[in-house]
Amino acid sequence: MKKVSAAAIKPIKISKKELTYEAELRLLQIELVKLQKRIISKGDRLLVILEGRDTAGKDGTIKCITQNLSPRDTHVIALGKPSDREEGEWYFQRYVAELPSAGEFVIFNRSWYNRAGVEKVMGFCTDAQYKEFMASVNDFESLLVASGIQILKYYLDIDKAEQARRLADRAKDPLKQWKISPIDQQAQKKWHAYSVARDLMLEKTTSPDAPWTVVNANDKKLTHLNLIRDLLSRVEYPGKNKKLLATDPKIVMPCLATSIKLPKLAP
Repeated sequence: MKKVSAAAIKPIKISKKELTYEAELRLLQIELVKLQKRIISKGDRLLVILEGRDTAGKDGTIKCITQNLSPRDTHVIALGKPSDREEGEWYFQRYVAELPSAGEFVIFNRSWYNRAGVEKVMGFCTDAQYKEFMASVNDFESLLVASGIQILKYYLDIDKAEQARRLADRAKDPLKQWKISPIDQQAQKKWHAYSVARDLMLEKTTSPDAPWTVVNANDKKLTHLNLIRDLLSRVEYPGKNKKLLATDPKIVMPCLATSIKLPKLAP
């Protein structure tokens, strides 16, 4: 595998010649409604996993995806710290309970990949637990796919300067105080450790059944539009407007399961 480039991700601006962000987002949200009608009518099961750097914009992206979808059939899962009882369970057990049933669209705002990222970097799991996770997660996801669940995995990546700016903005915003945690405060100090953990995760857990897609999340609006385009392009539903779904290759960067060639990421 080639070593990940040290080239930092640079922000990219929306051209004034294009549709406004709001107008294009509305068109994509209409496509999401079409998709949900298909999921409900056919009893499909769709699971989207969102991982990424702290402040990478997972919450805002999820809001854009779910804004006009049925709350009965769309579920956002953001599990907190495991309880004492859950600590003694099979690691995947509490996530299994949240998997989509027939006709459901589920989004994991962080997932079992906590073990490959936050838990690994912050020392919240043992080396043995980490190695067991890395050795078993691909087989676990293959079982889910074989059972009929479609899995889409996205990693939102930003550069160090952009994260620092967002952390500072968060600290000053009275409406975002609930987002501040001791873990977030370590994000800059442990930047390199998170980069190493990220690269290992992408390399070892990209598989033909559940490959990763990295999204350049430095520009929030471009993140929203391009991630939704990519999501819609990967699922089947009637009446798809394919002209809306072309992604920017500088924003959406698939990790190819055949070659395990990683895109250029922030070092």
